[in-house]
Amino acid sequence: MANMKNGKLRALCAAALAAGGAAAVQRLLDRRPPAGSWTRTSYSGADVSLTEGAAAAGGVALGLCALPGKARLGALAAVAAAGAAGAVDDHFEDRFPARGKGFAGHLGALREGRMTSGVLKIGLISAGAGVGALGLPRRGGFFRRGVAWAGQTALVAGAANFVNLLDLRPGRALKANGLAAAGLIGAGGAPSILAAGVLGASAPCLPDDLSGATMLGDLGANALGAATGLAAASVRCESARWAALAGIVALTLASERVSFSKVIEGNPVLARIDRLGRA
Repeated sequence: MANMKNGKLRALCAAALAAGGAAAVQRLLDRRPPAGSWTRTSYSGADVSLTEGAAAAGGVALGLCALPGKARLGALAAVAAAGAAGAVDDHFEDRFPARGKGFAGHLGALREGRMTSGVLKIGLISAGAGVGALGLPRRGGFFRRGVAWAGQTALVAGAANFVNLLDLRPGRALKANGLAAAGLIGAGGAPSILAAGVLGASAPCLPDDLSGATMLGDLGANALGAATGLAAASVRCESARWAALAGIVALTLASERVSFSKVIEGNPVLARIDRLGRA
């Protein structure tokens, strides 16, 4: 009973810290805009600020402080690496161009001996995810634990990338990632603490995102996705973790050939949810 109450308290602390941190960072950046290019052209042709990504990443990182020691350090490494990888893509993509979209374009460039921002992202996110997975629960002997670690690493990295794939319309990435995090709140322990932090960091960002004034960008999407991936990878049920990874892999592979926007817009239910709250 005491552990359960402690876990709920930590989850509440994570949500509060993340929400306060995200709101504070956004206010600071609004008052003192960062140097360099922090605007992008949206699908509608409007200028959109990327500062939301820094606010979301800062908020979710602060929320991780509610985790116990060992898990906290690993989670911070995973989220920081994912956010840093996203920042590289947001601000230095033109210096490391690919000739095609998705993994195929970046890996094709790598075969030709050229480094792209996508390859750098894969390396940074995977390294951070591997460190973060070291502190997650596993069972069995050495081999089984090694396989489980690899699966958890892939789940964290895959989630970071997948949320970024959804950041194409106002509110879409925050809604989808928020729904996934909300589904993990009841898991208890580290999953609920991590999920609460994701929801807390997302809340202050959602209004401006829905209005089309700001967007997560790679920085924010990768950081929030990595935190949600950590929450899923922390679930003690091994079969649930593998099922989540299979879903992420299937959707990521589908994204190489299918436009998620067309699929969503072609489904009345998904389209209604996607447009909910937009200006």
